[in-house]
Amino acid sequence: MKVGGISISLFIMLAAVSAIAQVETPPSFFAGKQVSINVGTPPGSPASLYAQLVARHISVHMPGHPAFIVKHLPGAGGLVAANTAWSKMAADGTELVSTNSLIFIEPLLGVGGGQFEARKFTWIGGTHVERMVCVTWHTSAIKTFKDAIEKPSIIGSYGAEGPSAVFARTANMFAGAKFQIIAGYSGGSEALIAMQRGEVDGNCAMGWHELTLRNEAWLREKQVNLLFQMGLEKEPEMAQVPALIDYAQTPLDRRALELLLTPLEIGRPIYAPPGVPADRAMALREALERTLRDPTVLDEAKKAGLPLQHVPAAKIEKLLEDVYSAPREVLMRARRAQE
Repeated sequence: MKVGGISISLFIMLAAVSAIAQVETPPSFFAGKQVSINVGTPPGSPASLYAQLVARHISVHMPGHPAFIVKHLPGAGGLVAANTAWSKMAADGTELVSTNSLIFIEPLLGVGGGQFEARKFTWIGGTHVERMVCVTWHTSAIKTFKDAIEKPSIIGSYGAEGPSAVFARTANMFAGAKFQIIAGYSGGSEALIAMQRGEVDGNCAMGWHELTLRNEAWLREKQVNLLFQMGLEKEPEMAQVPALIDYAQTPLDRRALELLLTPLEIGRPIYAPPGVPADRAMALREALERTLRDPTVLDEAKKAGLPLQHVPAAKIEKLLEDVYSAPREVLMRARRAQE
């Protein structure tokens, strides 16, 4: 049988060759394009600073050398940006997102704000892993974690699902803290300003390096009290600060705490909507890794007080798989902490 004088087999072969010819390789696709990194927190936030650093340098490591810009989509602790990535952003490699990592277990916990499936995002990689610490301002009556367990206090957060709110609720559940949460701040920086003004007692999601490198005077002048730290392991530099995970009273509680703390190992992630072509995703991953190992970038980051640690996309995918495969009893215990 023939189509327009051409045999069907030959017609199919020619069509396939034509389709392959039209597929753009990463260099040809990205050339002349603009790639946006959409940050789920306001300008000036740590996530924004890391995104700006990457955007300034990644182009030279990308096929086609596209321009990179940073945009901001703050709201709901990063859920606005993640939900937008899931439902509205182009899945062609030109729109990336950076948010806090805790929101990726939000759908698993059944809170309701996360309208995405975390494991289906196209993961590019992380820029830094940082332990968190819960702090109060020096004027607060809450000086220690023991105080927080004995007396009510107020914690500020950007959104009810922001890290500060999540960890404050977790401390209430597993350690008996009496934190109340004000979640209306537009970003972590605004919540910290509220702490300094005395609007709230403290914040339960301050990065350790954010504190030691960019707010070192707070420690030197004893302007903050360190209540407890969050992470699967204790930060050696604050060995004297209690670890939240050590407050687990049963093996089930410890596994639930591990589930809630595991996203911190993802660090500050960069990702894209589901379905980005594999070769473009790989080009972005390799470019991010090279950027974070570029001596010029490392020097600039050091001067800015931004420690860098590349987290491969494969590691992020593994961490999320571990969390989402948790036994039901562990998941239900973790959910109770966020009710």
